[in-house]
Amino acid sequence: MAHLRQHLSAPGLLQTIRPCFTRIPDRRTGSVQIALADALMAGLAVFGLKCPSLLQFDQQRRDPVVAHNLKQLYGVRQTPCDTQLRTLLDGVDPQTLRPAFKAVLAQAQRGKVLEDYVFFEGHYLLALDGTGFFASSKVSCPHCCLKTSRTGEERYYHQLLGAALVHPAHKEVLPLAPEPIIRADGQEKNDCERNAAKRLIADTRREHPHLPLVVVEDTLAANAPHIKTLQAADMRFILGVKPGSHYALFEDAQAAFDQAPENALERVDADDARITHRFRWAHAIGLNDSNTHLRVHVLDYEQIGPKKTQHFTWITDLPLTADTVYTIMRGGRARWKIENETFNTLKNQGYYLEHNYGHGQQYLASVFAYLTMLAFLVDQLQKHTCPLFQQALEKHHSMRGLWDQMRAFFLSFLIADWTTFFHALIYGRGRPVLIPDTS
Repeated sequence: MAHLRQHLSAPGLLQTIRPCFTRIPDRRTGSVQIALADALMAGLAVFGLKCPSLLQFDQQRRDPVVAHNLKQLYGVRQTPCDTQLRTLLDGVDPQTLRPAFKAVLAQAQRGKVLEDYVFFEGHYLLALDGTGFFASSKVSCPHCCLKTSRTGEERYYHQLLGAALVHPAHKEVLPLAPEPIIRADGQEKNDCERNAAKRLIADTRREHPHLPLVVVEDTLAANAPHIKTLQAADMRFILGVKPGSHYALFEDAQAAFDQAPENALERVDADDARITHRFRWAHAIGLNDSNTHLRVHVLDYEQIGPKKTQHFTWITDLPLTADTVYTIMRGGRARWKIENETFNTLKNQGYYLEHNYGHGQQYLASVFAYLTMLAFLVDQLQKHTCPLFQQALEKHHSMRGLWDQMRAFFLSFLIADWTTFFHALIYGRGRPVLIPDTS
């Protein structure tokens, strides 16, 4: 019979996260009734169970069954109401949640999960991209960025820069702590993705000093300051480029292709003979006219299929040879996983990333986004490693189907532990694994 992995299933991962929450400074004065760690774990439960709203969660948490299950499964000793939860979490600096992501990734590393994500010569592929998760013309906080339309309408918004370990062969992604794109205290100007990238890269390298990383990003990142930031952090890169933004690079690369026709390769796809892969590559090309001293390798690629031809070009500091170009191409194309497998899932598969659970006047919006991402990381690790989670997901055919059944059981039955919970999800409530509420 399938079983839970001790440290890489819901109970083990939640036990890893709780001590990180306990160490976050609680700056409240006077008597404290509800521990900050309880509030954070309750917030994590909201996103772990994919509750559509805090109001619904508040109405349900008063039920003794729900209170019992929150304690048994999430370790929540005292559950705050929705107003208390917002108030308690509004003052939590999102940066203090970063250790929880680091601790979970350490468990994945100890459990040999990261071995599955080795991409190239011992390096891991780290995809970076930004996304918005809040926008309003009425609701705002001091940390909101502000956009003014041509008609003078002001619109407030929050974004974050996401980072995830990805691999071309695996659907699951492993998100690292994201970086909020917000206005810092006292700042007049909007934050931007480029500044957020500097902070994220510095924090990631500080937290994971020995993790060999190849960063994969789109063409907006293919600029000299960002490449120098990556180099300073000892991170390799695969960055998309386009002729419109890198005219001189493409011109010099074409000249190099013409001068070295041997740096080309054509191969038929191993799984589909109708698809042909064509590669050309060039070495040590100047990034642009202003940064000719910054040399990069250029990989030009076409995928020719029966219905369409796709064309991509990347710059990289990885070695390009006939033996490596196919792997590096797959790494470049894996960038879409930060969009499809991460942001698209968080927005459209029941995580409600863009839903306004409460905005607050300090950090609440960003804290909720962090907790959503942390719940997603727990799910992704279970999806990759936990047999019981995998069986439950297969039973209910989709993530949304699984989330719906989890909430139904969570609200209706007294659940002793996560093993009992997963057995009920797999085999149905007909087996004597859940205790109905008879009060």
